[in-house]
Order: sequence, then structure tokens, then C-alpha cells
Amino acid sequence: MDNSIRTTLADDGTVTVTVLGEIDFSNADEVAQGIRDAVIDCSPTCVLVDLRDAAFIDSTGLGALIEGYRAASERGVEFAVVNPSDTFRRVLTVTGLSDFFGLVDADDTSREAEPSQATGS
Repeated sequence: MDNSIRTTLADDGTVTVTVLGEIDFSNADEVAQGIRDAVIDCSPTCVLVDLRDAAFIDSTGLGALIEGYRAASERGVEFAVVNPSDTFRRVLTVTGLSDFFGLVDADDTSREAEPSQATGS
């Protein structure tokens, strides 16, 4: 998939990685690499993975998010998944990853869970 992610850096040091379309075996490596690159290149205080424009996720896509979380964690960077669709929210809840990723609705001022505070492992 061409250009399935977009990365933006906010003035407050937060980087948002927006995933477009599907997150599956065909682009999971690209998504994971995009998150890792954002952590390394931008030195953010927090990484938000925005799923608003993502249409589907499979197990390899979940693995990509976990890899992104690990990259952030290794550098002490907060990590959260934002704007998941109801379908994504169910998948993340069923797999036990919703608390792990600190799901956030960016348009909502209240958070379901705080972003995961990364700690060195």
C-alpha cells in the first residue's frame, strides 16, 4: 500500500502517526517502521497512533502497534492509540490491548485510560 502512514510533529513535542486504510500483512512492517522512525527521528514526548482513517486491522497489524509501543517504551516516550473505530476498539479490548495502548479519543477531553507511560525494559 502506498503511503499508508503520515507523521506530524506538534509544537508540544507530540508526534502523531496517522494510519490510512488497512493494517495487515501487506503493510504491517511499513506501519511498525513508520512508528519507529517517528520515535527516532522526532524525539517526541508522546507518540499518538491515529486510527481514525484506518479501515481494518489483523494480527500482523496488532503486532505492528506492539512494535511501535516497544520502540517508544525503549526511549521513555509515552504511547497511545487514538480515535479507534468501534470495530478497532472491540479488537483491542478483546485482545487485552486497549489498556496497554491507553486508548484516547482525540476529540474527547476525557480519556478512557492514560497513555501508557513507557519505561525502560
